[in-house]
Amino acid sequence: MTHANILVTGGAGFIGSNLAVALKGRHPAARVTALDSLRRRGSELNLPRLRAAGVAFVHGDIRNPEDLAPPKDPYDLLVECSAEPSALAGYDGDVRFVVNTNLAGTVNCLELARVCKADVLFLSTSRVYPVGRLNALPVRETESRFELLDGDTPGAGRGGVAEGFPLDGYRTLYGATKLASELLVAEYRHMFGLRAVINRCGVIAGPWQMGKVDQGVFTLWVLAHHFGRPLQYIGFGGTGKQVRDLLHVEDLTDLLDAQLGRFDALDGRTFNVGGGPASSLSLVETTALCERIVGRTIPVGSVLDTREGDVRVYVTDNTAVTAATGWAPRRGPAEILADIHTWVAAHEPAVRQAFG
Repeated sequence: MTHANILVTGGAGFIGSNLAVALKGRHPAARVTALDSLRRRGSELNLPRLRAAGVAFVHGDIRNPEDLAPPKDPYDLLVECSAEPSALAGYDGDVRFVVNTNLAGTVNCLELARVCKADVLFLSTSRVYPVGRLNALPVRETESRFELLDGDTPGAGRGGVAEGFPLDGYRTLYGATKLASELLVAEYRHMFGLRAVINRCGVIAGPWQMGKVDQGVFTLWVLAHHFGRPLQYIGFGGTGKQVRDLLHVEDLTDLLDAQLGRFDALDGRTFNVGGGPASSLSLVETTALCERIVGRTIPVGSVLDTREGDVRVYVTDNTAVTAATGWAPRRGPAEILADIHTWVAAHEPAVRQAFG
């Protein structure tokens, strides 16, 4: 990797902190700075980790241009991990935070990259794909899950959802702001020669994630089993058969580091990134796996009505990113959930407080 001065936005968050620590560990000579507003509960737990790893921390908010003033020694890489990641954001009628963070914040980050002449590694989301189109895909229902079938929609089939999946349709404000940010990245490449790679990430999971019902669902399931909290299967008949694939945060880190090593060849590319079909779980399957790992059974209720923005099945087709980089996920669902539980048990008092 040729980048020597790296800024990770959202750097005290789950993905940002893991990436910042890993980059500093793998490239000790590089200067790595994590910028974060610490708004999300639990992000403060990552500050000692960053400090111990030799990662500098800046308390700042990407919504504020003054918090992204170029340093005297300009950054040569911006890793954009900051976001309001909830698919439910804005449904309470308050849309300003998600829009200002995910869209105006992207402009501020791109302006910093433009002034510094820095490369950009932009973490987008599978949520850019329209909800209605995803839920219209043909599926079959088994005893424990819904499974995608081959059909007529481009970019979708048994192997998952690929980059060619149609983008017309509604997708939640979270997805819309991230897709708009992707378009801004493309414009900055064209107008200012900025180099960039975009990754549309599926569900990322692993230690140091503060799982919630609207973001980090697999970690939420482990936390609830560990602390004995009830859960609910929400929507799609309340059976818990909706499916997502999950990717260990260390597998994501391996990919991003590999992309940084060949940025010239990958500049301008957009990739779908996730665990893939082999690393997918339904909620009911996740419950059974958590019971085995944690050794506890908890009550799980059912809510029949489906929420706006919820998706029946999403599984990532990694064909393009694997062909371009040689990368493929190495950790499966059992290892991911076990790693999360090991982390929770080792840091129980702090996690309990952050989990509320």
